[in-house]
Amino acid sequence: MTIMDRVRNTTVGRSIFRSPDRATDRDRAAGHWSNFFLHIYPVKMRRAEIGFRYSWYLGAISTVLFGSLVASGIYLMFFYVPSPASAYTNIQTIQTEVAFGQYIRNVHRWSAHLMVLAVAAHMARVFYRGAYKKPKEFNWVIGVVLLVLTLLLSFTGYLLPWDQLAFWAVTVGTEMAAYVPLLGETIREVLLGGDTVGSATLLRFYVLHVAVLPVAVVLTLSIHLWRWRKDAMLDTPREEPE
Repeated sequence: MTIMDRVRNTTVGRSIFRSPDRATDRDRAAGHWSNFFLHIYPVKMRRAEIGFRYSWYLGAISTVLFGSLVASGIYLMFFYVPSPASAYTNIQTIQTEVAFGQYIRNVHRWSAHLMVLAVAAHMARVFYRGAYKKPKEFNWVIGVVLLVLTLLLSFTGYLLPWDQLAFWAVTVGTEMAAYVPLLGETIREVLLGGDTVGSATLLRFYVLHVAVLPVAVVLTLSIHLWRWRKDAMLDTPREEPE
């Protein structure tokens, strides 16, 4: 009897692990379905689908980088105030006075750059393999949404240091958004919170960067992973006779 079996047989273990012993395939399936973290995945899938050669683990790398962004971003939030009067000073304080501040900020910045590259490479890999075709079209659309959200995360974080480079980059970016057909001016006003880049813009970009977009990424990524595992068991459709 293994240590895990002994733990499962204790009173505490039986109260936590409610699934049966995984002695048969049916027991393994029942345990899989009763697990909160595993029930969204299929019981079985092709071994090739989770191999390195199939995807180069670019999706997993993107997810890990997003986790790094969340962890380092939470640390930076303790020392940053989204105010034009203090934003730039906060960044300098983080880099010079906060414990591990320079290191954490570099981790956050490089994770953001690498995540954009990893997501773009993942999309290119999926396109090259033709994995966007039937019956996986919907998951390809979700992947495109994730790419857009990744770019928006990078763009909204660009203004937060509140230096000249960030100020003019966001000015140019929001002016470009104004050229979107029909909704351009509305999008620009929503992002700026006024006519020019100011305190309202910084606050809106901060809220988008630390709350709205991360939640959107988590929800969309959850659907993406669920559909990826579910679609992995679908057979490639045969060509219908003419």
